[in-house]
Amino acid sequence: MHRITLSIALLIVTASASPAAEPDRGDAAEFSFVRLAYASNRMAWYGRGRHFWQTDMPEAELHLLEGIDRLTRVDTSGRPLVVTALSEELFDYPWLYAVEVGYWQLSPEEAERLREYLLRGGFLVVDDFHGTLEWASFLESMTRVFPDRPIVDIPEDDEAFHVHFDLDQRIQIPSAGYISRGVTWEKDGFTPHWRGIYDDDGRLMVAINFNMDLGDAWEHADWPEYPEAMTSLAYRFGVNYVIYAMTH
Repeated sequence: MHRITLSIALLIVTASASPAAEPDRGDAAEFSFVRLAYASNRMAWYGRGRHFWQTDMPEAELHLLEGIDRLTRVDTSGRPLVVTALSEELFDYPWLYAVEVGYWQLSPEEAERLREYLLRGGFLVVDDFHGTLEWASFLESMTRVFPDRPIVDIPEDDEAFHVHFDLDQRIQIPSAGYISRGVTWEKDGFTPHWRGIYDDDGRLMVAINFNMDLGDAWEHADWPEYPEAMTSLAYRFGVNYVIYAMTH
């Protein structure tokens, strides 16, 4: 079984946090950006010695937290956090973010714990995975979490799309590679999809952003080359997911 040590993950976040980040308000804050660390079923490392689950951190977190501070009255913690599905702290937070889930591999124990977290009111956002192969890999672990619950397209009138901003616009939010490549898609992920998994009461538990990259749009929000319209939409989706998670 693959395990990821939480203390190491937290050390990575702390060491790489921007010096401009707000001081951590810890338990006094209403909302903390919490990222899910996981073992990979392919290369465990990529690029400059980082795990797939670390993609875009901590800039994506810090920029979205600043946006939540500006666009809502939610009091946010200044320091992003990292947990695993087996962390004791998992149930302390209503909102969880997992990136590059086309590479994750959840053990049966992790899947069972994540299922418990979601059924008890937790909310998971998955992001930045593209194409047929990554969808199949994502499903391999997601069906361990919910073998009996379908993945469906989120209806246009779902509260998650209207709880704060009315998200009636549907454009593919790309990675920063769009700047050099001039196309919004990756691999064979030509069409963006907003999908989800619901509980028995109709509450959205998992928001699946497939064939898009909200994290890059947050991370590169201060890049003049990255299209402002795409960044703005990514912020609105992020804010809505946060508000939905805190109110449902």
